[in-house]
Amino acid sequence: MNRLRLGVNIDHVATIRNARGAGYPEPARAAELALAAGADGITAHLREDRRHISDADIEVLAGLCLKRGKPLNFEMAVTEEMVGIALRHRTHAVCLVPERREEVTTEGGLNVVAGHNHIAPAVQKLREAGSRVSLFIEADPAQVAASAQIGAQVLELHTGAYCDAFRAGEFDRAGTILKRLQAGARQAGDLGLEVHAGHGIDFATVKPVAAIPQLTELNIGHFLIGEAIFTGLAPAIQPMRALMDAARAEIAA
Repeated sequence: MNRLRLGVNIDHVATIRNARGAGYPEPARAAELALAAGADGITAHLREDRRHISDADIEVLAGLCLKRGKPLNFEMAVTEEMVGIALRHRTHAVCLVPERREEVTTEGGLNVVAGHNHIAPAVQKLREAGSRVSLFIEADPAQVAASAQIGAQVLELHTGAYCDAFRAGEFDRAGTILKRLQAGARQAGDLGLEVHAGHGIDFATVKPVAAIPQLTELNIGHFLIGEAIFTGLAPAIQPMRALMDAARAEIAA
C-alpha cells in the first residue's frame, strides 16, 4: 500500500494575519514549518474576495515550494481571473472548487454535471500549461463520471459531511456517508483518476478516511492550524501523519 500524502492548507494563518491588517503571522513561515514537520505539500485557496490568502502569498508560496521541491496545490474558483493567475504561476497542482461570497467555508462539491460547459475549457487550459487538475466534488456517481469525462486527472472527495456527522455523534449517518466516500473512491479509481480527500478532518475522523485504499492524498488545514495554537504546528502535524500511516498499515496487514 502506497504511503498516503498529507497536504497542509495554510489559509487560516492568513486569516489571523488579516484580522489585524498586520504582516504576521506569515503563511510562508507556516508552509516552511509544515514541510519540515512532514507535510508532503502545501495547499492555499486564493478566494475571489481575498479574505485570507493574497496574490502576494501565492507568489511567495509558489517560489518556496519550487525551491523545496514540494508541490503547491492552488485551490481556486472556476473564473477567468483565477485561471489566469494559475497559468501565470504554473503551479504543480490546481484544485477547482465551488465558491460563494457569503459562505464561511466551502460548503459542498463542485457541480461538474451542471457546469460542464463552463468547467471543461478551464480544465483544458490548465492541463495544457502542465498543471495537474483536480476537481473538489461530492462522492456522487454522476459527479465522478462527469469529472472523468471532462478531463480532470484528480478528484478530491469532500469529507465535510462525514466529519460533521461523526463529531455530532450521528454515527449511523456518518457510516452511510463513509460508504458513499468509499464507493466514490472505487469508481474514480476504476476510471483511472487519482483520488484525494479533504475538508473537516481531525484526529478523531482521519483514520476511517485514510483507510480508503484508493486515496493517495489528504488535504487538511483548519484543524491543524487551530491545534497549532495550543501545541505548535509540528506537534499538530506529526500525530496526524502518524494516524494516517497507522490506517494504511492496518489495511495493508
